[in-house]
Amino acid sequence: MSSKHWIAALAALILTAGTARAQVAERKGITIAGARAAIAAAVEAARRSSGTAAIAVVDEGGNVVALERLDGTFAAGGPISIGKARTAALFKKPTRFFEQLINERRTAMVTVEGFTPLIGGVPIEIGGQIVGAIGVSGAASADDDERVALAGAAAVSSGKRAASGPVTYFEQEKVAAAFAKGAPLLENGSYKIHASHRDGPGVAEVHAGETDVIHVLEGSATLVTGGEVVGGKPIGPEEIRGAGIRGGDTRRLRKGDVVVIPSGVPHWFREVAGPLDYYVVKVRG
Repeated sequence: MSSKHWIAALAALILTAGTARAQVAERKGITIAGARAAIAAAVEAARRSSGTAAIAVVDEGGNVVALERLDGTFAAGGPISIGKARTAALFKKPTRFFEQLINERRTAMVTVEGFTPLIGGVPIEIGGQIVGAIGVSGAASADDDERVALAGAAAVSSGKRAASGPVTYFEQEKVAAAFAKGAPLLENGSYKIHASHRDGPGVAEVHAGETDVIHVLEGSATLVTGGEVVGGKPIGPEEIRGAGIRGGDTRRLRKGDVVVIPSGVPHWFREVAGPLDYYVVKVRG
């Protein structure tokens, strides 16, 4: 074959390959390393409360990638966690959505084959795509199942980093104005800086993907951490809020105190004595 024929054949091969690639969508998928990272984060979150849980990670098609059952977790926890994960992955929604829907008398949904409409299943998203899901069963409560699952999902989804940029400076007047109304100073993909202000108690919160670093500037408050959120409901992919906390550790915060609240740990300003001003630095991961 002449060199001209070789060149023509090679060009045709490249063109054919390019056309074939154009006809197939490129999708992200969860790897065994990603599944293990999710389970490790979920195990850490579970051990901060009841110390028990069965944790399953599945891919987008609902196939099991990894499974772990902590000592002391009831035997059926494994299959139930797999069912929760599969439901969240295949329907691309947290399983809390379906349990609430059924509780509102949409009972016909329980006839769907392979469907586990129990709180504790959460999709795992990477780069805007749902690549699988994590399911948890056997933690302290249904809300705790979900909290542990959110911590696991966040460990895989939070690999984003902000691009480097210029130094950011806030004049005293802008800082004072932010504290006056309790507002963010800066937010990006890696961290957030909030100038927070309280005149009274707040709601209980759990941030699955962020560690809070709190520095009290003025005032005092009673802070409760750990325990179980009462009446917790998700208000976003990685945050749960509720009326208060059952159990947990109580601390009195004063001017100058610093407290670090790891991701996945419930926290609640139960009492606030007078105006409370404090910085919160929220770090992803």
